Amino acid sequence: MKRIIKLLITLLILIINSPVPADDLILRGYDGVEIPSGTFIQVINLKEFSTEYCDETTEVSFMATNDTYMQEINIIPKGTVFYGMIESMHEPIIGTNASMVIKIVKMKLPDDFEIPMKGYIYSNNNNMLGGELTQPLIWRKAPHYQHGFGMGTLKYIPGEQRKMGEHLTVTSGADLLIVLTAPAWITHTLTN
Repeated sequence: MKRIIKLLITLLILIINSPVPADDLILRGYDGVEIPSGTFIQVINLKEFSTEYCDETTEVSFMATNDTYMQEINIIPKGTVFYGMIESMHEPIIGTNASMVIKIVKMKLPDDFEIPMKGYIYSNNNNMLGGELTQPLIWRKAPHYQHGFGMGTLKYIPGEQRKMGEHLTVTSGADLLIVLTAPAWITHTLTN
């Protein structure tokens, strides 16, 4: 009986101290990694698009310029392509430039594995590119009185009329940011 117990303890010690194969250290499991919503991804535009000659069904594509890491895992490698479409577009009018909203629907890793995602091209104007106020068409003179002085000076202020808006064109190679609006599940990563 003592021999059996001694043999079991020896086997247990050998199993515990045995080296782990190197491939097992690289594996991270099959759970996937969640990229939280609100994450920014730096990209460049791959093909020029504009409000002048595109419509709301035009597909657009962007490429990641940097590796994106979460902990020690490269979840979005450099060269990942993001695909999307023009979700809404507004033509230029008097007083306002053209604008558009770009929705991102999937990303394609360099090994052609596709992962669905929800995001937009980021802009501080509620993710709308363009839509700025145009320059005034005319300038008016108005008196400007300073406190404590009896005399005033004339200054120019914008008039009521504005110039016609211009079309928005996003050139190829333009630096942009993607912001995720929903968590993205990364179920596949590259191992290099």
